[in-house]
Amino acid sequence: MKNIRNFAIISHIDHGKSTLADRLLEITNTVPKEKMRDQLLDQMDLEREKGITIKLQPVRMEYKGYVLNLIDTPGHIDFCSEVERSLKAVEGVVLLVDATKGIQAQTLTNLYLAQKQNLVVIPVINKIDLPNACIEKVEEELINLLKIEKNRIIKISAKTGQNVEKLLEEIIKSVPPPKGNPKAPLKILIFDSFYDPFKGVIAYIRVLEGTLRKEKNEIGVFKPQMVPVSELGVGEVGYLATGQKNLEEYLKSVGWKIPQSMVFASLYPTNEADFSLLKEALNRLKLNDPALYFEEESLPALGRGFRCGFLGTLHLEIVVERLKREYQLDLLVTTPQVNYQINRKDRIAKEPWVELKIITPQNYLGKVMELLKQLRGEYKKTDYLSKDRLIIEYNVALADILINFYDRLKSVSSGYASMIYTPIESRKADLVKLEVFVAGQQVSALSQIVPREYAQKKARKLAVSLKELIPRQNFAVPIQIALGDIFQEQKTHKPSKSRIIARETIPALRKDVLAPLYGGDYTRKKKLLQKQRKGKKKLAARTKVNIPNDVFIKLLRKQ
Repeated sequence: MKNIRNFAIISHIDHGKSTLADRLLEITNTVPKEKMRDQLLDQMDLEREKGITIKLQPVRMEYKGYVLNLIDTPGHIDFCSEVERSLKAVEGVVLLVDATKGIQAQTLTNLYLAQKQNLVVIPVINKIDLPNACIEKVEEELINLLKIEKNRIIKISAKTGQNVEKLLEEIIKSVPPPKGNPKAPLKILIFDSFYDPFKGVIAYIRVLEGTLRKEKNEIGVFKPQMVPVSELGVGEVGYLATGQKNLEEYLKSVGWKIPQSMVFASLYPTNEADFSLLKEALNRLKLNDPALYFEEESLPALGRGFRCGFLGTLHLEIVVERLKREYQLDLLVTTPQVNYQINRKDRIAKEPWVELKIITPQNYLGKVMELLKQLRGEYKKTDYLSKDRLIIEYNVALADILINFYDRLKSVSSGYASMIYTPIESRKADLVKLEVFVAGQQVSALSQIVPREYAQKKARKLAVSLKELIPRQNFAVPIQIALGDIFQEQKTHKPSKSRIIARETIPALRKDVLAPLYGGDYTRKKKLLQKQRKGKKKLAARTKVNIPNDVFIKLLRKQ
C-alpha cells in the first residue's frame, strides 16, 4: 500500500492530457515502443476523429518500485460526470494548463471537484516548448487561483517529454498512498463499467477495504489492456467481471449519482422493429455513460421511441453517433430542448436558468458583454483572474445558450474565451409552441417550445431551413409554422391562417411536357400545361410528403 499512488489528470479540453498520458506510458515502459501510438488511451474511433477524450480510461504503470494508477479524464463540460466519478478513485490530481491559453472555464470546474474531495493538486503548465507560450502569465494565474508559491508549479512539454520524469517524481512525493484495512470485510468502489457479451458487465473498481481474490469471476488490472490477476489489495485499481447480464437490475444496484440532464431530445428508430434493439443499446450505453437519461415515449407519427436527457449538445451528438456505429441503428432525432415545467391547470410555465461563467482576455470584454446583452439574463459580477484575464458571471436562461452561443462566443473573442454553466433554479417564462406543417400535415417531431419574444425569428429560420433540406416533390410543398398553446394537449390538426407566423414553399419538380411538340397552334400547348397543372393538384391532395431521416439530423446541426 505504501508504494501505490492513485491520481488523475484533469484540465480543459485540448490542453494535452492524452499526450501527457502517452509520455507517462513511454517513460514507465508500460507499453512497448513498437506498440505506442498517439492518444493511446483514447480507445474509441470517435475520440480520435474529434481529437477529444470522451471516456475516462484507467491504466496501471510501474516506476522505480511504485505502482502508479492513472485515470485519464475528459476535458469537455458535457462529460464532467466522468471526471467526478474518476476523482472518487484517486488521492491526487495533476492540474494541467496550456501555456498558450492559460486557465480556462473547465479547468476551474475540474479543480473545484478535486478540492471538494480534498485531493492533492499538482499544478502543471504544459506546452512550454511552443513559441507563443506565455509561461509567466499562466504562472501568475495559477498562483492567484491556488494561493501557492511559484516553485510548486511544474513546467513541462508533454509532446517532447521535457520535465515529465520530474512530474512523475512529484506525483510519488506529493500524492499520499491509499488508506484502508486489508483484513477488513471487502469493500469496493465501482466508478465505471461496460458490457461484454461473453463476461457480462465488466466493472471498473477501486478496492477500499479488504482483499478481492479471484474466485468464480475474473479480476484484473489495466495495462492499458485488461490483464487478469489473482487478487487486488487495498488501494488497487482494476476490473471485475461480474457475470451480470440483467443491465437494468445492475444499474439499480450500483447506485451512481445521476447528474441533472440539461438538454432533452427524443430518439426513434426509423424501423419500428428496431425498438427493442434501441432499448437494449441504451441500457448498455448507460453502463458506460451514467449521465445518459432515457424514458419510453410514443408519438402517432413516429411510433415508439425514447425521450433522452443529456448534459449538453456535444453529449447528445456523441450518444447518437455511438448508437449508430456500435449498434448499427438508424435513428430519427428530434430538435434538442431544455426541460420546461408546464402546469396546465394553473397555466404556469417555468424554464431552467443557469449560472454562466465566462473567462476572457480583457481586450475582448466589450464584445463579450455585447453578446451577453442579447440574452435573457442578469449580470452578477466580474473578477480578475490575472492582470489581463477576467471571469464574468451571469445568470441566464439555459435555452438562450443551448445551441450556438458557444460558437458565437468563440467568434467574438477570436477563440480565446471559454465558458461553463451550472443549474441554479427554474423561473416563470412566457412560452409558445411552434408547430410545423409540411403539405398541410403536422410533423410532431419538429415541434418546439420557445420564448414568445423569439417565436417570430425562430419560426422564419426554421421554415427557411426546412425549405433547403426537404427534397423537392412533383408538386409544390408548403411549409407552415404556426403558434400553438403549450397548455393544451398536443393534437394533430390543420393549421389555421390566424396562427401561421412563417411560411415557405418548396417549388415543384417540373417536367417539360412541351418538349415533344413542334410547331402547331398554341392551344395544344395550353391544354398540355393545364393537364399537368390538374395532375399536380390531384397528386398534392392525396400524397403525404415523407421527410427523410437525414433531414432531422441536418436540421439539428444547422440549428
